Amino acid sequence: MAFLAAALDRVKPSATIAVSQKARELKAQGRDVIGLGAGEPDFDTPDNIKQAAIDAINRGETKYTPISGIPQLREAISAKFKRENGLDYTAAQTIVATGGKQVLFNAFMATMNPGDEVLIPTPYWVSYPEMVLLCGGTPVFIETTIEDGFKLTAEALEKAITPRTKWFLFNSPSNPSGGAYTHEEVKALTDVLLRHPHVWVMTDDMYEHLVYGDFTFATPAQVEPALYDRTLTINGVSKAYAMTGWRIGYAAGPLSLMKAMDMIQGQQTSGACSIAQWAAVEALNGPQDFIASNRTIFQGRRDLVVSMLNQATGIECPTPEGAFYVYPSCASLIGKTTEAGQRLETDADFVSALLEQEGVAVVQGSAFGLGPNFRISYATSDALLEEACKRIQRFCASLR
Repeated sequence: MAFLAAALDRVKPSATIAVSQKARELKAQGRDVIGLGAGEPDFDTPDNIKQAAIDAINRGETKYTPISGIPQLREAISAKFKRENGLDYTAAQTIVATGGKQVLFNAFMATMNPGDEVLIPTPYWVSYPEMVLLCGGTPVFIETTIEDGFKLTAEALEKAITPRTKWFLFNSPSNPSGGAYTHEEVKALTDVLLRHPHVWVMTDDMYEHLVYGDFTFATPAQVEPALYDRTLTINGVSKAYAMTGWRIGYAAGPLSLMKAMDMIQGQQTSGACSIAQWAAVEALNGPQDFIASNRTIFQGRRDLVVSMLNQATGIECPTPEGAFYVYPSCASLIGKTTEAGQRLETDADFVSALLEQEGVAVVQGSAFGLGPNFRISYATSDALLEEACKRIQRFCASLR
């Protein structure tokens, strides 16, 4: 009898973590490697947030917390949703978890039965389908196109819904494409969902504050209040506040779902780190001005990378509206041969050869369910991005 769970046969390891690990190994061997695989800001956590954590330690805030979060943070989350999104959630309708990943996992664990389907647009964040599979559900992928900015159309959503559909998983701005939906584009999707009252919406708004130019962020329950009672709105402090390692994600939704998620979390991890929660209170309630300045820096990096990649032979790189990723196509380079004599059959071959030949670590699009593409995280310095793009240009020019 097998010792390990059969569920593990259904899932794959994280490709983004694998790329970062490979880059670290090559660096340890003395290779000059530029890693563009990790999805985290290179900015430090703001000083006022760090000080709030230090103050919490000095006050002795080092004990177990309530499962769903300290009251002060749940109140701050409720205020954030009202202030920024026009959404009325009581503190009791919120939950705090150890990162956004746990929020997603809790929600799936609390709602999935065998045969339940979750609609996931491609390209998707690598963990979405694996979480669904681990929780006994069935991921159903809806393909988007580069021509549509990797954004789902209402027609494609309508066609994918079946009587078994339980969740529609929505992510804007998107990891990995950076694509973000306008108010009108969200409305087109919510109009479809209104016709299917058995489908709930799980919206991952983690990159909410990282949108560029005059783009205005919109979230489904805000756009269509009639969906409020079947929407789980997920967010966190990791991206906007440069707090990835603090591991605080949060969500708000119907009270019945919150209670179910609280029960799951109570048997799993209990409350998130007390000190990180107090830091998150300061993040949400404190000064927000640094977000705009960080956004300006990210926009400059985006424009640099898009411009340089579009100058590379055989690369097509759209300009995304948000997040800190680009998702260029390398379709024109499939079938070509490297200087080492390797024929590129897939985007995974492209990524592997790029790392080997030029020391640039990116993630293959097939890991996100849509290729031949690759994802670049531009959450690093201009100098490193410029050098990485020069190497990509050189690599593409060398293919025959």
